[in-house]
Amino acid sequence: MEMHYFEALDPRFSKFIIPVCQLERLYSGTRWAEGPVYFADGRFLVFSDIPNNRMLKWDEQSGHVDIFRYPSNFSNGNTRDREGRLVSCEHGARRVTRTEYDGRITVLADNYRGKRLNSPNDVVVTSDGAVWFTDPLYGILTDYEGNKGESETGTRNVYRLDPANDELTVVVDDFDMPNGLAFSADEKTLYIADSGRSHGHDKPHHVRKFSVSGPGKLTSHGILAEIDPGIPDGIRLDIDENVWVAAGDGVHCYAPTGELLGKILVPEPVANICFGGPKLNRLFIAGSSSLYAIYLNTRAVRSK
Repeated sequence: MEMHYFEALDPRFSKFIIPVCQLERLYSGTRWAEGPVYFADGRFLVFSDIPNNRMLKWDEQSGHVDIFRYPSNFSNGNTRDREGRLVSCEHGARRVTRTEYDGRITVLADNYRGKRLNSPNDVVVTSDGAVWFTDPLYGILTDYEGNKGESETGTRNVYRLDPANDELTVVVDDFDMPNGLAFSADEKTLYIADSGRSHGHDKPHHVRKFSVSGPGKLTSHGILAEIDPGIPDGIRLDIDENVWVAAGDGVHCYAPTGELLGKILVPEPVANICFGGPKLNRLFIAGSSSLYAIYLNTRAVRSK
């Protein structure tokens, strides 16, 4: 693969670049790669291949990719909770699940006030054990990445599942297509992508910024950045609170104040990203058909 991997738009971006490091294609063969999550204790990465209804496992030592779960209920976003368990969004079953240590599947959320969720998309777990996730329509629009159906809630919300009483509450209800989300290290700031432009050029394609004043209590600070080309999808933060966003031409890096610092250019649209590796300085990139990785001179944010 011959190309320029970085596009620096601000002098601050240069410090992230390691000149000898290249963009590596680790695997190719997905229809729509999504939801990468790194397991440091096992030195492997799990990611979703939504249309193929499977989850894949990339082994860091061997470089091999094997089936992790099939069928996967058209899983999309994945994360780990504070006990190291896998938490997944399943388009097909319209639910958020947790994989227990013995492999059993626990359903965390599949309805809001008796009405089925749309198709949970991306998920994070905060230090208090709360599960936050987005619920757009993608998994019920067609049979390609889920099961075609109707929205029972009639909304596209962002939810918080309280670990104390399993109560599901709406924390934001004014998104067109809520997608990726990520917290700052102190969990006082939340970033959420709106990828509505996937189904209409005049619809949202931005990342919004919120302050967190209490459990499930958000105050909007408006748009951090408009993402172009393409749409924003997965989001991750580094140790300096810079915001890395999956986009149509690769991965965009924004300062916490919203300036576009630079891009990692990828030869296909990017759906999601995560930091991993023993030092959390390797950015894994889920493109359309492939899984990529590149080493950066920064590390993943460590939340409280």
